[in-house]
Amino acid sequence: MSRSTDDVRIGNARPLITPWVLADELPLPDSLAEGIADARRTIENILANKDPRVLAIVGPCSVHDPAALLDFARQFQALCEPLRDAIFPVLRVYFEKPRTVVGWKGLINDPDLDNSFHINRGLHLARKLLLDVNGMGLPAASEFLDTTFGQYYADLVSFGAIGARTVESQVHRELASGLSMPVGFKNGTNGQIGVAIDAIRSARYSHWFPSLTKEGTPAILQSTGNPHGYLVLRGGSQTGPNYGARQVREAAVALAARDLPASLIVDCSHGNSEKDYLRQAEVISCLCEQIELGQEAIRGVMLESHLVAGSQPVQGGRALTYGQSITDACLSLADTGPLLSLLAAAVRRSKRRQAGPLVSPAPSDTYQV
Repeated sequence: MSRSTDDVRIGNARPLITPWVLADELPLPDSLAEGIADARRTIENILANKDPRVLAIVGPCSVHDPAALLDFARQFQALCEPLRDAIFPVLRVYFEKPRTVVGWKGLINDPDLDNSFHINRGLHLARKLLLDVNGMGLPAASEFLDTTFGQYYADLVSFGAIGARTVESQVHRELASGLSMPVGFKNGTNGQIGVAIDAIRSARYSHWFPSLTKEGTPAILQSTGNPHGYLVLRGGSQTGPNYGARQVREAAVALAARDLPASLIVDCSHGNSEKDYLRQAEVISCLCEQIELGQEAIRGVMLESHLVAGSQPVQGGRALTYGQSITDACLSLADTGPLLSLLAAAVRRSKRRQAGPLVSPAPSDTYQV
């Protein structure tokens, strides 16, 4: 009797819904498709410094409760309405959570938070949530971690991200080269920006890579290359925070030296906050000062924010606090609003500086946090 050499460590298998079937069940209306296309072009123009506004990519570390995320979205949208002349709001809608070892991997992987791993249900929830968010008129940003899941909902995403753990991955660079939206590449977990710059360069080229078709058939796809890749500064374990004026200047110079757009997005969390969510306010304060002094390389910010400040563990049988993160700790939306107002004020003053003599800031425009 021959010994098996195939799938020796596979304990179970389930059928996976195809992207085509999911899109058929939850189609993208033409009206929303127009809005997503317009949002992508707006983001591209902001990152190319053709639009003087700054991106504000804001939302929970990861989505675990779609109802709470939509509640956050409505309040975030209302909060940003009077600031739209200076900032362009984008909702952070992250379905996948990278893990150093093990842990909850996100709404798609385990939507019921109980290790049941109903991935088909997670994909349904993810696509429905993005339809609802876009239906509100808010563009969505999401990180692409699994290289096949994008086929299920990328048509609903206006800004994509490649994380610090995957920025060196060849398959993620190939994936980014075929994505239909602008993509931010975070510096490595150690804080070095070189790997992200290499990723931006790689994604600008055409690649052939294995993936799934919308019908769920394995295929080899050819990308045409993505010219809209940008550096995201998020600090790191070796460099520490990298949002200061010197680091921003050095990053812009490094990008220009590679004939890349000298445009940056600064992640106010992670290494830049040194894993203290409250210190995101310090990062915003520093960025505001740089923007007002004429630093045009800062084209966007990322903030981790939810309805309730902090984070909470998932414990069997214990009810979760509504609107509080179960992964990285977040600022409350109440504390996020003033930071966005500060950012908008800095952008407005920067525009006034460019237009003529500097107007003295109103007391409410102070950078004190």
